[in-house]
Amino acid sequence: MILLAFPNRPLLREGKLPAKKHPERPNIILIIADDLGYSDLASYGNTAIQTPHIDGLAKNGVRFTRAYVTSPICSPSRMGIMTGRYQNRFGGEYMPYEKFDPQFLSWLRKHYFSLRRTLPGMRALQPNLWLNRSRYTTGLAANELILAQLLKSNGYTTGLVGKWNLGDDNGNHPYQRGYDYSYYFDAALTRYVDDPIDSNRYVSQRLPWAFSELPAWVPRGGSTQIREDSTIIKDTSYLTFSLAEKASQFIGRNKDRPFFLTLTFNAPHDPFQAPRAYFDKLKTITDSTKRIYTAMIEALDDAVGIVLHKLTAEGLDDNTMVLFISDNGGATYTRATDNTPLRGGKCTHFEGGLLVPFFIRYPGIPKPLVFNRPVSALDIFTTVTALSHIQLPADRPYDGVNLLPYLQADTGLPHPVLYWRSGYSRAICKNNWKFYENRKDHLQFLFDLNTDIREQTDLSSSRPEILKELSRELDLWEKTQTIKPAWPSASDVLIDVGSHKVHFPT
Repeated sequence: MILLAFPNRPLLREGKLPAKKHPERPNIILIIADDLGYSDLASYGNTAIQTPHIDGLAKNGVRFTRAYVTSPICSPSRMGIMTGRYQNRFGGEYMPYEKFDPQFLSWLRKHYFSLRRTLPGMRALQPNLWLNRSRYTTGLAANELILAQLLKSNGYTTGLVGKWNLGDDNGNHPYQRGYDYSYYFDAALTRYVDDPIDSNRYVSQRLPWAFSELPAWVPRGGSTQIREDSTIIKDTSYLTFSLAEKASQFIGRNKDRPFFLTLTFNAPHDPFQAPRAYFDKLKTITDSTKRIYTAMIEALDDAVGIVLHKLTAEGLDDNTMVLFISDNGGATYTRATDNTPLRGGKCTHFEGGLLVPFFIRYPGIPKPLVFNRPVSALDIFTTVTALSHIQLPADRPYDGVNLLPYLQADTGLPHPVLYWRSGYSRAICKNNWKFYENRKDHLQFLFDLNTDIREQTDLSSSRPEILKELSRELDLWEKTQTIKPAWPSASDVLIDVGSHKVHFPT
């Protein structure tokens, strides 16, 4: 029995089949949300939203309060997740160039200066539109091993459903990087509803103040098209639910063999489009931007619920690890979220750009557990391979750790030090101390995160010895990242972080 009553949003209930187990190779489902901020879920303190399915992972697993990604922007962060290595090690420091429709790019070049005068979001964007992109092969380096390749070579059936964003050059599509099945789009974003938009069923809102506004509304084409393996597909449903359906079908087809499913939603990244039923029921939210954003997240939560309950229906709960993480902090430039209580957001190395919601559900972990010590998105790779009894290749260093011993004992410090660099913006977190430097804006900050998670009190002048130590250690780490960025940054964005505005290279 399956009961679905969206969007009134009760927890789903369904019958459970006998479990099918292969204990040496448990199933793995990695769910990645897009721009989901630290305060965008009920379990992280948001009282205006209902996210029972995602939050339910914490009730039956682990919720992390200090989970860091390796970059505050999507593609470099996802490269870290997929490889278990700082993306700086292999030149993946910036966003890969995307293949938009040539007519759109021609139009944008022609109207760029007039748009900069009229649109606040364009004024904050400094793109290099004249960069000779044909000189560069962008995206994940060909010699990097991603998690799917390693699991496939060890007997897993692999599937990628959703956003790819690791490059769209030939040889760098999911079906060429270890995935047996893929239903995806290459780009950083795509529309949730294909043309034409049915205003009776969906609500849309433009964000002229957001620097991603123009590409967000381009009709699907080039890297924003939906593909099933190498075939272009016309998806006419609300994309969040289409992805959940494709993921559930993959589970059903592979329930009798070990599988690895990477489910990479593009929600709640703009463009802001939501099913009208979800928008209409949020009558107490008067700000229309926040209302549609909340509707998109609640739809995302129901989509996650569909997938989780497919696991239950197939009797796979007891032999499946489910991981859920966001690729970076909430996009404050949309004016829909602010990452409270954290400072900054996407495209900044403040905590709001780097700290994200993160859950792991697996029967071998004591539950429920709230883990308050720093962990990294890099740990997903090493935890999954350890769980699956896979030996890591010895020809390259890995930067993540296996979290299972820390979670089973609920003790220890997985990462005493974490590092970040995106061109001229960089940061280090060592124990309780956080040093941030922006060389373009000539800014340096030092924070004590034990007492100031909001990053409001700069201690760089009162604790110069700590600042000097962290700066030196960050310099030493940078010397170990010997590969220069494989392609230039295509643009700089200007982000408001309260008392300052900071640039960030994308």
